[in-house]
Amino acid sequence: MSETIVAIASPPGMGAVSVIRLSGARAFKIAISVVRGEVLPKPRRVGLRSIQDDTGRVIDEGLLITFEGPGSYTGEDVVEFTGHGGVMVTRRVLERFVEAGAIPAGPGEFTQRAFMNGRMDLTQAEAVMDLISAQTSLALRSANEQLDGRLGRTCENIRAKLLGATAHLEAFIDFPEEDIDPEVGAALCRTLSEQSASIAGLLSTADQGRILREGVRTVIFGKPNVGKSSLLNRLLGYQRAIVSSKEGTTRDTIEEVVNLRGIPLRLIDTAGVRESSDEIEQEGIAMTHGQLARADLVLVIWDLSESFVDSAEVSIPDGARRLDILNKSDLEDVSWAGAKGLRISCESGSGFEDLESAISKLLSLDEAQWGDHSVAVNARHQACLTRAQSSLIKAITSLRAGDEPELTALDLREALTAIGEIAGIVDTEEILGEIFGNFCIGK
Repeated sequence: MSETIVAIASPPGMGAVSVIRLSGARAFKIAISVVRGEVLPKPRRVGLRSIQDDTGRVIDEGLLITFEGPGSYTGEDVVEFTGHGGVMVTRRVLERFVEAGAIPAGPGEFTQRAFMNGRMDLTQAEAVMDLISAQTSLALRSANEQLDGRLGRTCENIRAKLLGATAHLEAFIDFPEEDIDPEVGAALCRTLSEQSASIAGLLSTADQGRILREGVRTVIFGKPNVGKSSLLNRLLGYQRAIVSSKEGTTRDTIEEVVNLRGIPLRLIDTAGVRESSDEIEQEGIAMTHGQLARADLVLVIWDLSESFVDSAEVSIPDGARRLDILNKSDLEDVSWAGAKGLRISCESGSGFEDLESAISKLLSLDEAQWGDHSVAVNARHQACLTRAQSSLIKAITSLRAGDEPELTALDLREALTAIGEIAGIVDTEEILGEIFGNFCIGK
């Protein structure tokens, strides 16, 4: 990390302003060279400066601010230049910093340096990307809790307790003539069981974490022309899918995200299911069944204006929730009298408040119901916690069976390693590459 890196930190494209960020030991020196000897503003003070080429010609004029390490985001000296947001002028300013000695930053390299310099643990680094990509208030809250270090502190508390238990156990290994006192052994088992329960509590948030980051996979399913695309458009609040009285209009899946009471629903409009000789429509129907197999929630929609159809014919995958929606309530055929389902009208909008409440209740995803579960583990955390849990269970079993303490200590060491990987106490280049490779450049 000896090189000074630079990147455009604002979104790509044309805008009112653009931000270019440098970080590294030579950040201040490079900044001085591109402003042609002008004095830099004092740290954390903003100054008006012009970026000039090597002949002194002004490329852009804007606000420049400096941050001294280690009190900066990355823990290094940092310079940020806010200039005009044109594509060409921003690129030229970036090139000027590169000409002066900086190198282009890779994805997530600023945050990676913050981690490497001890400014944040690995869970906080991951939370930066969660914060950027948050689509709902609950996802934002979860990312902020994790960025504040809540998950890292919880894992560190578990690790500290396990470390104490491991040290206690290894003391007996150092003095093999002393047997483990039954009371001491029972106390160790209690400690390990308590930490196992804490890990189980974190693992229980894995589904919530997936939902916050990816959304509830919600498949809108039904026969042609029952109102699937109309339902999608109503939930989104604008016309996203083509609505037509002609059957088979939807040939492909359409996917959009809607915020339902703090929870993202990933709505997937699918092709209507029916017998068809049309090759393209058959492909669309096959895609519908593929989406159905991966669904968290299936909204099965029926047409009340047609004769009653037994809803039992729809096969829902294991683990998915189902909600039957009876559309065209203003045109209900008498044969539907007494049929169970939520009655709505995509035409008039009636019943949609009840629909939101029903979905929220069905999934138990109301923001108020989540309470303190605002920090939810991601897939990497889940894998580490599962390994730690498995090793802990082995250690507890071994301790209770009176096995050689070396075997128990080995299992505890494996649990410690797995827990440490979550916050980055134990890390590998492969893990870091996977995490920061998903970041946007400039962050």
